[in-house]
Amino acid sequence: MIPFRTLLAAAGATALVSCSHAQTAQRPAPLPPPRDMPAEAKAFVDKVNKDLKVLWTKQATAEWVKNTHITDDTERNAAWANETVMAYLSGAIKDSLQFQGVAGLDADTQRMLNLLRLSSSLPAPSDEAQRGELASLAAKLEGMYGKAKACDASGNNCRDLEQLSEVMGKSRKYGELLAAWQGWHDTARPMRPLYAKLSALSNAGAREINFQNLGELWRSGYDMTPAEFEAETDRLWQQVKPLYDDLHCYVRGRLQKTYGADKVPDGQPIPAHLLGNMWAQEWTNVYPLVEPFPGQASLDVGKELVKQKWDAVRMVKLGEGFFTSLGLKPLPQTFYERSQFTKPRDREVVCHASAWDVTYENDLRVKMCIKPTEEDLVTIHHELGHNYYYAHYHTLPVLFQQGANDGFHEAIGDALVLSVGPDYYQKVGLLPGKRAESDKALINLQMKDALERVAFLPFGKFIDQWRWDVFAGKVTEENYNAAWWELRRKYQGVAPPVARSEGDFDAGAKYHIPSNVPYTRYFLARILQFQFHRALCKVAGQTGPLHACSVYGNKQAGAKLQAMLEMGARKPWPDALEALTGERQMDATALLDYFAPLQTWLKEQNKGRSCGW
Repeated sequence: MIPFRTLLAAAGATALVSCSHAQTAQRPAPLPPPRDMPAEAKAFVDKVNKDLKVLWTKQATAEWVKNTHITDDTERNAAWANETVMAYLSGAIKDSLQFQGVAGLDADTQRMLNLLRLSSSLPAPSDEAQRGELASLAAKLEGMYGKAKACDASGNNCRDLEQLSEVMGKSRKYGELLAAWQGWHDTARPMRPLYAKLSALSNAGAREINFQNLGELWRSGYDMTPAEFEAETDRLWQQVKPLYDDLHCYVRGRLQKTYGADKVPDGQPIPAHLLGNMWAQEWTNVYPLVEPFPGQASLDVGKELVKQKWDAVRMVKLGEGFFTSLGLKPLPQTFYERSQFTKPRDREVVCHASAWDVTYENDLRVKMCIKPTEEDLVTIHHELGHNYYYAHYHTLPVLFQQGANDGFHEAIGDALVLSVGPDYYQKVGLLPGKRAESDKALINLQMKDALERVAFLPFGKFIDQWRWDVFAGKVTEENYNAAWWELRRKYQGVAPPVARSEGDFDAGAKYHIPSNVPYTRYFLARILQFQFHRALCKVAGQTGPLHACSVYGNKQAGAKLQAMLEMGARKPWPDALEALTGERQMDATALLDYFAPLQTWLKEQNKGRSCGW
């Protein structure tokens, strides 16, 4: 049957022909009314916000279930939810391109259109089969990481990441550390071909929305060009590199005394398994080996947590109390009812700490496997920083429900942790007795802080540098591992403790690689937290050295922080930074000011040493 509209069009054409002899000119067809593009764009983003709130809630719910109960079924369910979101975003982003360059858009609409284009760290191709494959790969890779165990040659004596990490943190036996390190890194080998396919598919998705590759998309989310952002991270790294180099030289010398010059030689990278952490990303666990002045000011908060039998909920309550001391509201009761604080005994879960707002309506949660350690207590404060950010912007449209940039989100809790020092721990009973007030005690404290915050800086920088190179094709599947260790040597000055080959996939042994979480945010956060801390101390009226400042209990600092949190991503990050700090550029001088006493001491200790690698 011929459609009615086709018949009507044909009839009109016939009429024109039949009367063409009777008239010398035809009246032109009326032009369609002009489109009101600004109004259309506003209506478009309004609909996208409503749609995404529903879709992202379904996705977050499926992801929560998968992360807290890993099975083939929950992985499949999460993959389906992710595929639905991928399909919607793929179409919405392409539809949004019609509004690029349109004049007269209001600021909110213009910003939401830009944030929409950048909204997925894993953009999917429009092809349905490829999109389904990408969603399945993403779920499978994260599940492989969560379920991974290192077993002996017979397939017995299997240990998960928690058990292996405990060895890495406590053992001082070279062989035990090596076995734990190698066992965990070997679990990532099967991920290698899957990750290569995931990279190819996500690159295809990025190209469909006018990015050269996925790395270019990731670097576009900072209110500057990708090239400008890469240059900015290099600039910040150069600011802090001298302090890192001083710390590296000192720590290597002290490890040499424990393990011998044959295993830790001068002028060479440090073997990666000797720094107290599975990835050598933070070195806090080797503090007893490098303590500058043994016996000066007890800093063993973990010992007191165990001795006093602190449980997970009490530790979380302590973290919440720091935020409420600033005048911020308590967490909702549902936070305590719905969170995962400890590792269940009856199922596999992802223990990697994370913070959530599952419904984008203040449904706050954390997912952790908390143990009574100072490291976990610090992590709690970090994750609650995310939760309080969520809480303050959850009334905004969902496209604005994110940090001013992703580094802001990571920096909030950590900025407040800078106020959680010995004096605070004494107040809450975790450092009993009178603390020695001396220069030696200060250097001890700063050393412990630097082993976490300064040691992390190059690790935070190189992770995405590796992925940017992978996505750009500079690093191919044939040299994944060689390129990984080349960057680790360049930035961190660490090396694998045993020979590695392209049969290995050591990048996959770090959670953020198989889970496809961009990582430069953590590097930026290590810079921003000190910049935030300096600004909050100024608001609080603190004078004196930055390392001595605490804003605990200061409502003026809390009000300043809250004003920035409420902005979400509504404004470019320089505006948010200026609202809190009065500055419009990220700056590492606050970090250097904070650690000035330690750096002076390190330079004195390193005289005559062969530093560098």
